[in-house]
Amino acid sequence: MTDPENDVTAAEGLSLDAMEPGDRDDAGELHLERSAADLEAVFDVPVRVSVVLGRTKMPVSSLLKLDTGAVIELDRQVGEAVEIFINDRLVARGEIVLVENRLGVTMTEIIKPQ
Repeated sequence: MTDPENDVTAAEGLSLDAMEPGDRDDAGELHLERSAADLEAVFDVPVRVSVVLGRTKMPVSSLLKLDTGAVIELDRQVGEAVEIFINDRLVARGEIVLVENRLGVTMTEIIKPQ
């Protein structure tokens, strides 16, 4: 016997019979058709986007000696793809572009989750 207060379908006024089945693939996984309107609830959720131009290691003593105009050598070559992170998760690679005197990134490869 289920407790109606803890039953999600009962609390929302839904029954399992009222839910329409989605298409299932050969593995039995449920696939629902979605549109941009389905995502409207998350359009205003802030995310942190980071683009990594390159990395380097240096001792703290060298870091403390840096001044305005200092050049730091990175582990990337000019023209090499940069990594694009969303909330610290690698999602794409891209190229740096110049748009009206501002730096931008063009995505060239989407990284699929494993």
